[in-house]
Amino acid sequence: MAVAFFFLPLPSLMSSSTTRTSVRPVSYVDDNRFAFRLNAARNQVPLVLGRASNDSTKARLENSDNSSINGYARKKIEVLIAASLIVGQIAPVMPSWDFASVAPANAVLYSPDTNIPRTGELALRRAIPANTNMKAIQDSLEEISYLLRIPQRKPYGTMEGNVKKALKIAKDGKDAILASIPPDLREEGSVLYASMTEGKGGLQELLKWINEKDPDKVSLGLASALDTVAQLELLQAPGLSFLLPQQYQKYPRLTGRAVVELMIEKGDGTAFSPEARGEPRKTVAMQMVIDGYSAPLTAGNFTKMVIDGAYDGTKLTCVNQAILSDNGAGKNLGYKVPLEIMPSGQFEPLYRTALSVQDGELPVLPLSVYGAVAMAHSEDSDEYSSPYQFFFYLYDKRNSGLGGISFDEGQFSVFGYTTAGKELLSQIKTGDIIQSAKIVEGKDRLVVPSES
Repeated sequence: MAVAFFFLPLPSLMSSSTTRTSVRPVSYVDDNRFAFRLNAARNQVPLVLGRASNDSTKARLENSDNSSINGYARKKIEVLIAASLIVGQIAPVMPSWDFASVAPANAVLYSPDTNIPRTGELALRRAIPANTNMKAIQDSLEEISYLLRIPQRKPYGTMEGNVKKALKIAKDGKDAILASIPPDLREEGSVLYASMTEGKGGLQELLKWINEKDPDKVSLGLASALDTVAQLELLQAPGLSFLLPQQYQKYPRLTGRAVVELMIEKGDGTAFSPEARGEPRKTVAMQMVIDGYSAPLTAGNFTKMVIDGAYDGTKLTCVNQAILSDNGAGKNLGYKVPLEIMPSGQFEPLYRTALSVQDGELPVLPLSVYGAVAMAHSEDSDEYSSPYQFFFYLYDKRNSGLGGISFDEGQFSVFGYTTAGKELLSQIKTGDIIQSAKIVEGKDRLVVPSES
């Protein structure tokens, strides 16, 4: 007997609120602890629908001893037979379970097929507004990352096809790719293009590792090729690909990428755990890539404050799934920037509008990544970000929806990711201090209007 199972949350239980930590500017209470809103966890119960062989079911009932079945039980069985007949008629025309048929409030958070970047590096690469040929090459190569996860017999033939497809796009679209690079950067672009197609760490070498069926070398070669792709894409995107709304022209803005280095110091006299064969350190360095392509106002405000030294000496506090800076009370720094989120598939951010992830809206820069950097909400309104207070998000899949999405996804202005030193986030404790913050790359991308 063939049985098909479908699992759905019971609608009657979905009215309860989801697990959510709403990060607002922190107010110090009692012993400097933070005040947060915590909602109860969403309950869910699987609903199981089965499909059985209709003929065999009826035959067994006909041959059964009717005297052993009372009227009530017999009627219940007849209802089950009718249900199985209905499901048997419907199921064959369903090629696969479509989560769009689930109530909109649960479609994404509870879909195991939800597709968002799972690392900061991947999210940042996808956020670059580059030539369509380069994006097609990137998509073809990124698919290999998923194929490499298949255990035992990996589909090297499919991987080879992906690389050959990327090579064909690169060669057929060479003129368009190079023409998308500003004239003053085109020579650098030509060198990167040659490296991507023929050079060491490029697509030809990746083909070689795939043919040798060495997964470790394929993984390294893929990372190298994707890094070159990202460098080419960054050359194609020297500034913003959209115009800011007129009412936001007065704000500082970051027209591209910047890299911020933070020096974090232990506040209690202890030390960070040493690296391999290293010594314990009281101060460690971390780097964040700040993305102005998707959040130019938020990234611009943060970058300006770093340059002004606003975060030097800032204390950090650890709460549930987040490390927050202090709220800057009394410092009168920064701008009250509107909530700024770039939806996936769109060409400009939404302002003062949170995404409805439950309805399928996903951000280009997701919060559901360990080490995501975002601004807290304004003290007055969730439609604005705090002028000063930011946080590192310590994403934990165990506290997310079935699709691996945080219940707070699409509610905050994410503007970057921790890259170098991400493993140190777990060692940061309440009372640790940002000794200093500085821009190590991309300072020239900051635009500060004169009236600012």
